[in-house]
Amino acid sequence: MLYQTQAICANLHQICRYTRSSLTLPRERLRVLQQITILYVEDHDLVLFTVKQMLELEGWHVRICRDGNQALRQLSGDEHYDLIILDIELSGASGLDLIRHARSLPQRQAMPIIMFTASDCADEALAAGADECLKKPAGIKDLLDTCYRLLNLEPASESSERKNRASNNG
Repeated sequence: MLYQTQAICANLHQICRYTRSSLTLPRERLRVLQQITILYVEDHDLVLFTVKQMLELEGWHVRICRDGNQALRQLSGDEHYDLIILDIELSGASGLDLIRHARSLPQRQAMPIIMFTASDCADEALAAGADECLKKPAGIKDLLDTCYRLLNLEPASESSERKNRASNNG
């Protein structure tokens, strides 16, 4: 766990630099991003803080749960979520339990789910209904790209690159 924590901290500077591009987005795009609400379920405080900050730098609203039972209550409620990111090893209900529960609810069946864990459980997570399974700590670099892809949004960095190419060609 110490190695995982150190690796996540080491990546934080890169992540913040990557997400800063969203701070200069056009108003219209920022409005779209600010309508996104993500439920993030994580029981490790440093990982929770790091990922939450990273997602909020994109302009997204992030609701957090620190254990599986709290997340079960949230999922069973009426609050809208565009995406769930969760760990597998949680106190109370496990991440796999949460995925199965979400997929059993009509209002949650189509919602994208990302399993973000240090465990080797990709096959189990995908079989339970997760859309993606990313491994900590290395997967933190891919987390934003995966969120954008599952939300059918274009990352700010790609949008900027496309504009630069268009202005250079025109």
